[in-house]
Amino acid sequence: MTTLAPSSTKRATRTFRTWLDALQADGRLDVVERTVDLRFELAAIAKRLDGRAVLFTSVAGHTMPVVCGIVSTRAMIADACGCAERDLAHRFAAAVAEPVAVTPVARADAPCKERVVLDGIDLTAMLPLPVHHEHDAGQYVTAGLFIVRDPVTRKQNVCIHRLQAIGPNRFGALILPRHTHHLQAAAERRGEALECAIVIGADPATLLASQASTPFGVDELEVAGALRGAPLPVVRCETVDIDVPADAEIVIEGRILPGVRAPEGPFGEFPKYYGPRSDKEVVEVSAITHRADPIFYDIVPAAMEHLLLGAIPREASLLESVRQTVPTVRDVRMSVGGTCRYHAVVQIEKRVEGQGKNAILAAFANSFDIKHVTVVDPDVDISDPSEVEWALATRFQGDRDLVLVTGAQGSKLDPSTDDGLGAKLGFDCTVPLDADAFRYLRVRIPGEDEVDPTTVARPRTGPPFAAPGEGAR
Repeated sequence: MTTLAPSSTKRATRTFRTWLDALQADGRLDVVERTVDLRFELAAIAKRLDGRAVLFTSVAGHTMPVVCGIVSTRAMIADACGCAERDLAHRFAAAVAEPVAVTPVARADAPCKERVVLDGIDLTAMLPLPVHHEHDAGQYVTAGLFIVRDPVTRKQNVCIHRLQAIGPNRFGALILPRHTHHLQAAAERRGEALECAIVIGADPATLLASQASTPFGVDELEVAGALRGAPLPVVRCETVDIDVPADAEIVIEGRILPGVRAPEGPFGEFPKYYGPRSDKEVVEVSAITHRADPIFYDIVPAAMEHLLLGAIPREASLLESVRQTVPTVRDVRMSVGGTCRYHAVVQIEKRVEGQGKNAILAAFANSFDIKHVTVVDPDVDISDPSEVEWALATRFQGDRDLVLVTGAQGSKLDPSTDDGLGAKLGFDCTVPLDADAFRYLRVRIPGEDEVDPTTVARPRTGPPFAAPGEGAR
């Protein structure tokens, strides 16, 4: 059983373990000590405890503990990044704008090198890989930072791909048409394998940075350094030319094989539907390195951790995109109900009529995943779904404020689309600039915000109001 060192004071997160220490000290880490099954049971318990971190100390068939949910609320992510919740998107955008170069360390100083396995690799025997959903095709790595290097620029790219164990030393990988795919396709055209590393158990800032929407050529490990406020220590892998976070729990080294495909999926994805089975790229594993007593990290798909890790980097990117068109944008939010991918709420201070619609168009241009955009005024709390719905109910008219785009590229994981082709809607819920101010004046009770219910009232414990025998009337 892995034990966590006691932690009595909060400090900037530097490693996966110091973050677990902080969660434990704050009472946000639950422990499951009975033996759990990797097939469904672990995911079921973690999902029921969504919003809290959960450490499973005994997993059937393995001695390695498993942890889930370590950044499953906005408050957790903000704490790990050393900022307030309201500043997350702004802080992330600043980190993307001013990355910090990594710091190489010697192998002897890298905890992820305490054990090195080069022979006899058997993924499902060595690692506690869960089966999450009823119709998932098998055991998956869901929280592995997938790192590849551009052979020309030497810059690395970091992201997360779902990885299905399809053999003792092979994964089937869903590699979407983004930066990793670009490098893999180029290597495949040359008839070459693309080297990669899969990092499990990195610090939360590095985990979050892996989801950054950046131009091709930006190294997300450098974005992590900016989020951390200090360079990320990295170490070179044993069998591939890849630098990985030195403090990681586990590193899986390998190569994406050229011209090789294998069936992968189905797999339950973020929209809470299954991604289909199809032939995908294959990663062949050449080495596994890890700490002496590693902790395996798993993200339960479609749970809050999965959604929020995607939401915050997208919000940062969206904020910057809208700002180019509407400089007075205040904040943005990818809503949980929209799977933190499909629904965006944009808060602007409208100065000129038409800016609401311009903000909608800018949001659509930011990401093809965005399907519905709601634009509101600064008095609407975009973190409160009921406030946003209230603005839609009282400040929107369909014949005047609706933006409709048909035949646009969307998410192929949205089952309502035609293989990703669908419609997009924008809702301009801003108050007209020439409106009578009193018409849109929000009601308020003077002094309401100063009332502390815990000090002005208490539960009544006196005699009943009804006389004995009076009965219900």
